[in-house]
Amino acid sequence: MNIKQAILLRKSIRTYKNEPLSKDLRDKLEDYIKNVKGPFGTNMRFMMIDTDNAVSGAKLGTYGVISGARTFICAVVEPEERYEENLGYAFEKIILYATSLGLGTCWLGGTFNRSGFSDAAGLKDKEFMPVITPVGYPGEKRSFVDQVFVMTAGSRTRKNWSELFFDKSFDKPLNEAGAEHFREALEMVRLAPSASNKQPWRIVKDGDILHFFIKRSVAYKNVVGFDIQRLDMGIAMCHLELTMNDLGYNGDWLDIDPKFSSDKNTGYIISYKLKISENS
Repeated sequence: MNIKQAILLRKSIRTYKNEPLSKDLRDKLEDYIKNVKGPFGTNMRFMMIDTDNAVSGAKLGTYGVISGARTFICAVVEPEERYEENLGYAFEKIILYATSLGLGTCWLGGTFNRSGFSDAAGLKDKEFMPVITPVGYPGEKRSFVDQVFVMTAGSRTRKNWSELFFDKSFDKPLNEAGAEHFREALEMVRLAPSASNKQPWRIVKDGDILHFFIKRSVAYKNVVGFDIQRLDMGIAMCHLELTMNDLGYNGDWLDIDPKFSSDKNTGYIISYKLKISENS
């Protein structure tokens, strides 16, 4: 399965078969999460926690959002500059890898008992657990809570290209023909998951450079203890770079702030500079 297939197949699964992972799939996941990295090199680690083997007294609850799951992948970080983007990038790689194995996942940034999972993970000083995901075999029938989430999440609705991608400045929307090498990768960014489906990324193309901006939602309330929309930016970066790599392109993440923005709620994050090759 290539990365585009995994992106198109991935969806939030909240109902699982009450079955343990096979040894083969578990071994593959454990090997993968040990080595996964993000673009900024911040301190983070990932671990798998089973509800059956949790530390005594640890409450591994998800407030009824997830049903049937017996295993979770948990992200542990040390807060520092750009840790949210780095985590979003790396955790989405894990999500997409699990998808390629035929497993279900679901980003959870607020609807889980953080203290219970933190106890089970044995967090050290300065460590924090921003997100987790269940991982397992999707259930054949969605639970009632799952059905409600699907109806209200708006995940099937995505913004149009003209709202997300721009040509040289925010004054001119970028069309698919003008995207050139980036066309397919930008479409995969458009389909990326984000908290409450806010899609906070805005991307300005300038030749072989893509400038990533964060467009903050004015009414969005951050109540999870970290900047979840910066984490969303990491997810978008992941979709862009993995798709470009799959197409045979390579690039670098660089600070090349073009010094412009569309409004006070929009801020520069990072730029992706394409390395021109024989595929160009």
